[in-house]
Amino acid sequence: MSAAQNTPQNAPQTGQPDADQAQDENLIKLQRAGRHGRPHGPGSRRAMPGVKAMNFKGSGKRLISMLRPEYWRIGLSVLVVIVATFLNVRGPKVLGRATNQLFSGYIGGMVGKMMEAKHIPLGSVTHAQLIDAITKQNGQLGKMLSTMSFTPGKGINFHDLAMTLLQVLGLYGGSAILMLFAGLLITGIVQRTAYRMRKQIEEKLATLPLGYFDRQPKGEILSRATNDMDNIQQTLQQTLNQLLNNVCMVVGVAWMMLSVSWQLSLVELITVPLAILITGIIAKKAQPQFVKQWDSTGDLSSHVEEMFTGHELVKVFGRQQASEDEFHRRNEELYTSTFRSQAMSGTIQPSMRLVGNLGYVAIAVIGGLKVVNGTMSLGNVQAFIQYSQQFTQPITQLASMMNLLQSGVASAERVFDLLDADELAPDPADPAPLGKVHGDIGFEDISFRYVENEPLIDDLSLSADPGHTIAIVGPTGAGKTTLVNLLERFYEIDGGRITLDGTDVRTIRRGDLRQNIGMVLQDTWLFNGSIKDNIRYGKLDATDEEIVDAAQATYVDRFVRALPDGYDTVIDEDASNLSAGEKQLLTIARAFISNPAILILDEATSSVDTRTELLVQKAMNKLRTGRTSFVIAHRLSTIRDADTILVMEHGAIVEQGNHDDLMAAQGAYYRLYQSQFAGAAAEVE
Repeated sequence: MSAAQNTPQNAPQTGQPDADQAQDENLIKLQRAGRHGRPHGPGSRRAMPGVKAMNFKGSGKRLISMLRPEYWRIGLSVLVVIVATFLNVRGPKVLGRATNQLFSGYIGGMVGKMMEAKHIPLGSVTHAQLIDAITKQNGQLGKMLSTMSFTPGKGINFHDLAMTLLQVLGLYGGSAILMLFAGLLITGIVQRTAYRMRKQIEEKLATLPLGYFDRQPKGEILSRATNDMDNIQQTLQQTLNQLLNNVCMVVGVAWMMLSVSWQLSLVELITVPLAILITGIIAKKAQPQFVKQWDSTGDLSSHVEEMFTGHELVKVFGRQQASEDEFHRRNEELYTSTFRSQAMSGTIQPSMRLVGNLGYVAIAVIGGLKVVNGTMSLGNVQAFIQYSQQFTQPITQLASMMNLLQSGVASAERVFDLLDADELAPDPADPAPLGKVHGDIGFEDISFRYVENEPLIDDLSLSADPGHTIAIVGPTGAGKTTLVNLLERFYEIDGGRITLDGTDVRTIRRGDLRQNIGMVLQDTWLFNGSIKDNIRYGKLDATDEEIVDAAQATYVDRFVRALPDGYDTVIDEDASNLSAGEKQLLTIARAFISNPAILILDEATSSVDTRTELLVQKAMNKLRTGRTSFVIAHRLSTIRDADTILVMEHGAIVEQGNHDDLMAAQGAYYRLYQSQFAGAAAEVE
């Protein structure tokens, strides 16, 4: 039952404004407190885990460990990125050579014209003599030209310039092709990792006890399996690719800068500790907000799922406004945490850009002075300025990745929290063989409780002979459904033992045990598919003839034939194109076709009208034939022909016998029976 059915929003309206306002306030208080409430049985589905401290380092390491099967591909990607980066960082230096060729050719041509104007033969003066002469006239110009290799009278060599530019084009083109290949490798790595994690979630959900789902809202579980996994996948896709590229780029550019000028390299490297310090401070403050953001996302998803599932009840009891108010409250929490996390982490990139620009200015000034002083060529300064931009850009990108990385690790921790949840006790390593099941069931001194120190069932014993029908009746909360859940090992008993044909069920594999049990519940579950597929769910290899036979035996065929597409009629998500009785008959047909040795009918007729109840009752009678059956019912008229009727109160059997014997004893069963048939206004004790 969803929270929409448990909270005061479903209480009848009194017509008094003060009472309505009090109900709305109580509703919101209960919904707020529900996230931290303690579970008190299988129906307590509103308990939500509180926000835990984020273990960024531990969760980050574990997320990286999920990539272990892809390590060799990651190694190949690293190798490809290293080669691509080497080609890329060579580009500016080669391009600097082209700049020197242009400038040297221009100076050579200009000096040649000056020498011709003064009637000085071009080959009569060496380069060194020419520099000395220029230095005597203009010392600063001489120092600057001393770093250049030019020949007086020889202009720009366009052939050499073209070859240099082609070399640059080849370096950048080869780097781009290798980067594309590395990107494809990383995409495959991420997609396979996400596939394995989703598979782990699916396998984990299959091993979790029913109590876990009782305590967790469905929307919260769905959010972890979908929203958080999508966020992890996006984080890995972007961070892995950029991380490899940027780290290699930083190392490669640093090496090239040192090869050009170690003095300018020191100026640039001074900005690195400052960038790391700024990033660390901002990331530490933003991380708790990312944790809260994804917890709020799961909280909001849970509320939307609940309100959508119970939207009819919300409208019937006039609680749309209370539901909207609660939505706005949770949406406001999500907005606030998301805004704060993104705003805090968003300051990283502009901060890094400011630090990078300060370094850029310092390099431009110092580099210009070095060119003027003749200690560095113009092409090398140009190359270094390009390197400084290439150096700060990946650092800025690495810093800006922190918001994405923090968000992804926060989602990873939520997924790991699901993967680390306590599982069902493992099946025995050497399970007891289960041959043909006769249906001899025994409960021997059973003890069980949902919450420690709150007893529910103590020292309960009963036996069910093969082929007999055992009816279980009693007030709500007496432990009727719990009893059959223990038989199916949805919960593990605290004491005693349950036997099937003399064998302790804990020594039998759960799959083998449940394969011999059919169950029809009060809440019908039909999936989006055809009627034929829904019936076949009980026996996947059933033929069409077997499906029709099962449908005819359970009175499903009568209404299916009237449908436009017959057995191929598609049932929508809520099965709204079928009545409650038709849906119940379909679930009985599904159980019928599975041909179980043991049958459990839990309030299977409680939600249908009297006429449909007769059809359902006939279908259940056919289904029970030759099987050990447990029937849980509030309508005592449906179980009068049971071989044994158990009356439960407070987790204990207070009476047992057949209908006539129990009526004659005039005990608890007699009082229950009279309360249903003696008059609707009978006082409840």
